[in-house]
Amino acid sequence: MRHLLVINPNTSDSVTALLRTHILQASGPDVAVHMATARFGARYISSEASYAVAAHATLDAWAAWIADGGPTPDAVLIGCFGDPGLLALRECSAAPVTGLAEAAFLEAAQHGRFAVVTGGVAWKPMLQRLAYSLGYGDTLVHIHTVEATGAELAADPVAARALLATACRTVAEQHDVQAVILGGAGLAGMAALIQSEVRVPVIDSVLAGARQAQICGNAANSMSADARLPGAWLGLSPALMALTSVATV
Repeated sequence: MRHLLVINPNTSDSVTALLRTHILQASGPDVAVHMATARFGARYISSEASYAVAAHATLDAWAAWIADGGPTPDAVLIGCFGDPGLLALRECSAAPVTGLAEAAFLEAAQHGRFAVVTGGVAWKPMLQRLAYSLGYGDTLVHIHTVEATGAELAADPVAARALLATACRTVAEQHDVQAVILGGAGLAGMAALIQSEVRVPVIDSVLAGARQAQICGNAANSMSADARLPGAWLGLSPALMALTSVATV
């Protein structure tokens, strides 16, 4: 049995439940899916400040999972389209780490040039920076954000379906892309509902994350018991302090 740890950097339990439903559907029968929700931060990440806090919360949730004696994961998936804390967690986790955005970028790039449709206008510069840092700055040719946040879209799925279908269709036609990513934890399952209305593949970031995490888990060893947060630290949560290489007082 493989163990996948999914960390929701939002503090919303409803987002965690939505992620769990769709990741379970995309994971094989030999994968045990475990969920961890951020213990502090924004209900739904939609600004630079909430994104910065979420990176810390992602590390804290990972450390708390270890401290609480949860099953040792074979892979870790950051359940937010934007992957807060991705590189930091990858630095100190012996298990492979990916996120919804990284996994979706990888999958979309296999088709060629791609675009992103997501909720929340603040996400555009954050996703642009992430794409460049991960090497997709030239392949990701356009990011279209609708004004409503992912949480607001998830709250009205009928209206969201019409809005997002139009956005994906327009982006595909105007920017000559070979795939469109529908990004956001709150939009899990929506891509399949609008695919028939869009001429190119519409990639669900949550399902892409589940698929990539399973590939990573199958190819890697489990997290080692000596996973550590490098450096000297002060004032972190007890779970994080337990994982520091040098604890300061």
